[in-house]
Amino acid sequence: MKALAGKTSKQVLLITYVLIVLLPFTVMFFATFKSMSGLFQDPFGLPESFALTNYFELFRQENMLLYFKNSGVVTLFSITSILFMSSLVAFGITRMSGRKAALLFAFFSLGMTIPSQTSIIPLFIMMSKLGLTNSQLGLVLVETAFIIPIGVFILTGFMKTIPQEMIEAAQMDGANEWYIYQRIAMPISLPSVATLAIFALMIVWNNLLLPLLLLKSSALKTLPLKLLEFKGEYLTNYPLLFSAVVVISIPMIVLYIFLQRYFIEGVTAGSIKG
Repeated sequence: MKALAGKTSKQVLLITYVLIVLLPFTVMFFATFKSMSGLFQDPFGLPESFALTNYFELFRQENMLLYFKNSGVVTLFSITSILFMSSLVAFGITRMSGRKAALLFAFFSLGMTIPSQTSIIPLFIMMSKLGLTNSQLGLVLVETAFIIPIGVFILTGFMKTIPQEMIEAAQMDGANEWYIYQRIAMPISLPSVATLAIFALMIVWNNLLLPLLLLKSSALKTLPLKLLEFKGEYLTNYPLLFSAVVVISIPMIVLYIFLQRYFIEGVTAGSIKG
């Protein structure tokens, strides 16, 4: 009887939590089909019609395709760089032994303890001297540098679980380190790589601080910077703002759907093998 009561209470708590999480998203989604007056008159009610007026206006007047392209370019090159460099460093650490491997891993792990907010002044000065402000290349380099420590931390733990017998067998067949990295380490590490890819996508795609710090030209602005323009000093077009938030969320949802299997495998493997 106690077990049944405990199970029921857990289910009630879980359902309550889900409702609390879903309620703001549901209200925001329905608000994208309302006008400003309709939203303020009945913020929690259903819209009178599900017309896509706000979405059409978003792309017709706000030139969202340009900002999608900017965010897409920065995110694609950042994630590619993060995955490649993090996996190389992680593989190198697992192939080393003794104090050198521990020191190298500790050096990259230390990077996770430095908040990006504390380094914006020296970062801006350094990027200005290098001539990399107001450029997508500079933003990609900075995004990559901030996330590599996390990537090394995630991938090193997974690559350490690769059976040494498999690597030794490949070496006996004449395989070099690059071949082992390409054909053995990376295929086996796909679940953790997918986990890192989704994690990096969420950070880079939604990052506001670094683009705000480095990008000045309107033609180079990313989507989070564009969202700031929807909020005025005296009036904010909330239906248009919520429509932009929904549209911006679509790429993350799509990527998660395609990488869901690998993501779950990576999280499960990390919890079991950690």
